[in-house]
Amino acid sequence: MDGPPTEESTHLTWANVALGFSFIFLDAVVSTSFNLGVGNSLISAAIRCIVQLAIVGLLLQRVFETNNPWAVAGIAFLLNFLGTVEAVANKSKKRFDRMFLSVLVCMLGSTIPVSIIGTRYAMAVEPFWKPEQYIPIVGMLCGNTVSGVVVAIAYVLKELYDNRDKIETYLAFGASRFEACTPIAREALRLALTPTINQMSVIGIISIPGMMTGAILGGSSVSQAAKLQMIIMFMISASTTLAAMVITMVSLATVVDNDHRVRPDRVDVREHAIWRARDWLVSGIVGGVKAVGMRVAGCCKRRTAIRIEDGCTETERLLG
Repeated sequence: MDGPPTEESTHLTWANVALGFSFIFLDAVVSTSFNLGVGNSLISAAIRCIVQLAIVGLLLQRVFETNNPWAVAGIAFLLNFLGTVEAVANKSKKRFDRMFLSVLVCMLGSTIPVSIIGTRYAMAVEPFWKPEQYIPIVGMLCGNTVSGVVVAIAYVLKELYDNRDKIETYLAFGASRFEACTPIAREALRLALTPTINQMSVIGIISIPGMMTGAILGGSSVSQAAKLQMIIMFMISASTTLAAMVITMVSLATVVDNDHRVRPDRVDVREHAIWRARDWLVSGIVGGVKAVGMRVAGCCKRRTAIRIEDGCTETERLLG
């Protein structure tokens, strides 16, 4: 599929990365100048990006060298697992019962079949699990699918938790839960697919996507890179549609039970347990440090008082 490289790729060093990092400081300066309050978030996100990509680079290099299908399967599962953690723990303000398992199954059930079929038949890769081609495809599918899943879940839970009066009215007038929830499901899917539709609408004319750019920089012909990007975008749309559809149905079926009742008690609006545990641990550490500091300060004060008292006693003895 790829043509011969036209010239040797540029070798990048950490000095190049440091120069690129200077753009983040420009963003931070703008944030500080306009009091946006996102300067620290920008820098921390950039540092996190560097660490994550460095680790992924080392890990993928080992996987590429081994050329083992089980290692590729492990990386594919890890990407879906981390995408699920991001969707459930970081991106979702509301969660329903057993949401983590539901999202993970939806992610695996959409990204894996679409990536296998697309890589093997649409991209004509044999075997389909070639690490240098399959893993980047799964990564792109996971990233876009997570966004669609988060949008769909956020809209469904918002309507069922914050605006449940409308659904309860439909149910009170004899509508089934399917009939009452159909408008919510339709709008959730429309919102989840809108970014993908917009991306396909402007791709190639207004924007050149990263996968196509990477293929061109890697030595592929522009024509082959364009065809590759077309296939990938169609795979992304299929994966996002499948995952968003399934998770929308699961979330509706969970919050609206078999007795056609809206169950807000099944929606958790608290922070995720991971962040609650983190806050508890941090508060415990801070409290322990404060207690130790107060104890040390008390000991120092008592020693100072004893020294002053001994000094006064000695002075009285000498004067007396």
